[in-house]
Amino acid sequence: MTGSASRRYAYVGPAEPLALVRAGAGGQPVGGPDDLAAWLATRAPGEREEPFTFVVGVDGVLRLAPRRGEHVVCAGGERVLAAGEMTFGRRGDGWRVVEVSNQSTGYCPDPDCWPAVAAALDRAGIGRPDGLTSPFVFRRCPECGERNLVKDDFYACVFCDADLPAAWNLDAPGPG
Repeated sequence: MTGSASRRYAYVGPAEPLALVRAGAGGQPVGGPDDLAAWLATRAPGEREEPFTFVVGVDGVLRLAPRRGEHVVCAGGERVLAAGEMTFGRRGDGWRVVEVSNQSTGYCPDPDCWPAVAAALDRAGIGRPDGLTSPFVFRRCPECGERNLVKDDFYACVFCDADLPAAWNLDAPGPG
């Protein structure tokens, strides 16, 4: 499958956060500016200044949770179109996204998940930047199977020093 518009990211992180998922629970769905404003009003003032955990479900709906919330819990254990962290700022009489990343070590989405994030925010009528403000690149090591965060375009496994592939590969199982 090419491009993330159709990619559905499965949870690839450790088992402990997955065990926290409860049926019927998940992140706060945001269908419009009023939903966002109402949810942010329930957060402490200092918390509103920090990034929040977000996912875009396969239904295209943005869901939010407190920053220290697990992405897989926010997603109700389901696959997602995108996951990361999002920071909001006041603009006039409403809120808009001022920073957004794909930082989720549980789903490890590729930066090309951005169109799903943009579409969810646009449908909800929430202002946004033109792209991820902090993109992260994740790869699975084909030798040892570990998840890696690629830094400074250095595609080598931090665990075994094997070369990492150029293309996103976290849907592929590890060796063995």
